[in-house]
Amino acid sequence: MKSKHSSTPSDTPNPFLTQHKADVIGVLSGLDRLRFKGSLPPLYYPRTMDAYLEVKKILFKDFKQFATDLTQRIKNAALHLAEVAGRPFRYLASCYTRKETLARELIQQDRIQDGLVGVFGCVESCRTYFLCGNRQTKKLEFKLQSGKCQHFYFYHLHPEFGLMHLRLQSWFPFQVPICINGREWLSRQMDRYQMNYAPKENCFTWISHLKGAQRLMDKQLEINWPEQLDWILRQNHPLASEICQPLGLRYYWTTQESEYATDVMFKSPKPLSRIYPALVRHAITSFSSADVMRFLGHRVAAHRKVRGNFKGEVVSDLKERPEGIRVKHTLNANSLKMYDKQGSVLRIETTINQTRDFRVFREAQIGPHGRAKSDPTKKAWRILRRGVVDLKRRTEVSLAANTRYLTALSATAGKVPLFQWVEEVCKPVQRDGYRARALNPWSPQDSALLQAVNRGEFKINGFRNRDLRALLFKAKADPKEQKRRSAAIGRKLALLRTHGLIKKLSGTHRYVLTQKGSTTITALLTARQANINELTKIAA
Repeated sequence: MKSKHSSTPSDTPNPFLTQHKADVIGVLSGLDRLRFKGSLPPLYYPRTMDAYLEVKKILFKDFKQFATDLTQRIKNAALHLAEVAGRPFRYLASCYTRKETLARELIQQDRIQDGLVGVFGCVESCRTYFLCGNRQTKKLEFKLQSGKCQHFYFYHLHPEFGLMHLRLQSWFPFQVPICINGREWLSRQMDRYQMNYAPKENCFTWISHLKGAQRLMDKQLEINWPEQLDWILRQNHPLASEICQPLGLRYYWTTQESEYATDVMFKSPKPLSRIYPALVRHAITSFSSADVMRFLGHRVAAHRKVRGNFKGEVVSDLKERPEGIRVKHTLNANSLKMYDKQGSVLRIETTINQTRDFRVFREAQIGPHGRAKSDPTKKAWRILRRGVVDLKRRTEVSLAANTRYLTALSATAGKVPLFQWVEEVCKPVQRDGYRARALNPWSPQDSALLQAVNRGEFKINGFRNRDLRALLFKAKADPKEQKRRSAAIGRKLALLRTHGLIKKLSGTHRYVLTQKGSTTITALLTARQANINELTKIAA
């Protein structure tokens, strides 16, 4: 970290990626789900509501009828938008119905390429205004309380963002969340540049130009969010200007929830499935509360004890889903998650709902009365704001959290159960038309071969056929026997190469162990030499 508040990772290669570089295609980091909230902050104060009705010349006793008529006009506008676009409007009896699933069904059914997909209406919980009597003053007054009202969901295939939606609250104070997905957005960007990729649900298992895709994801952070979100609002909420006009209000945009994901793309599901159980076990059993705090940017003392004045709660849990196992660590409404997505993608994801735990280097915030708490021109590390202006910094701390988590997972090297390594080498394999027999690490012949190629003096410069002949054949031999022995060693080298345990150094007659070979052979030889008491202790 560059300072006590900075969360930008260094350029040093991540140890986890270095360990598994032979099995990894590449890494893609960027926005996943973004949930923005558009609100009219002054309308959250009852006194402002009084002023609003005064300007509109609406009496308290007429407020319910006024608000009901406004809700009906909003509904009529939603119906009109759907009718003009030739898309359906559906009223949903349950607010728990998955609207995105319905939208995707409509896209597939009607083969929609862009534009409005459909409008869904349902009654949902919200914070809204009620007129209540005050027993002390004997007067009516506004109270902002939990209630229910109609909401309208507008699903679009946006020309830039892909599938996204806006939800419109049809009663005061007219909150408007907008949900966008960074991976959907990236697919549109890659289509524009004619890049090939393999999408699977909400991730990519392969991208033809990974560096280019990463640049496109980074470019997403340069967008003018207030301008884009205002445009989406106007397209779906024609009455917004009319509602804002009496007091000259304007929608203020905040990032209600952000997900930032780092996807480690493996060449195939096999290498990830081999290590993932160990990663899950390590994440659940080894990561302490102090570790989770450190991942999410909190300062933790070297002795790893949490400060006594810390008021938060750290929770780690594991959930098995149809698509895989998910590990989640939660701290103060923020979280770090690990998934094995689509079999071959390891996803590390930071979700931020509460920004007060993070800092951004910025000028002081101007207060509601035009005064700042400190010199407004002096920059300092201050609390990260929910406003979209701090979204870029939000992604920086999220990337840093993902990077720290991946680094911590590198400690699982060598913790993969032995049977998973043995299972591979103890089966016959076939590569490039050549079939190799299974290895038997417990037999004297194969054990001697494994010990020979694993010798320390071969770690740097590798070994040759004649090096192994000198180790495996002690007795002297005539030229004819030497030739026979050389052929026998050649067959053993071919056997190890087919199993992926060794590789040939280009332009030489030397061979070296692969990363898989080094790990597998070391584990097998250690287990071969372990006694019953040692194995019993490990099992216990």
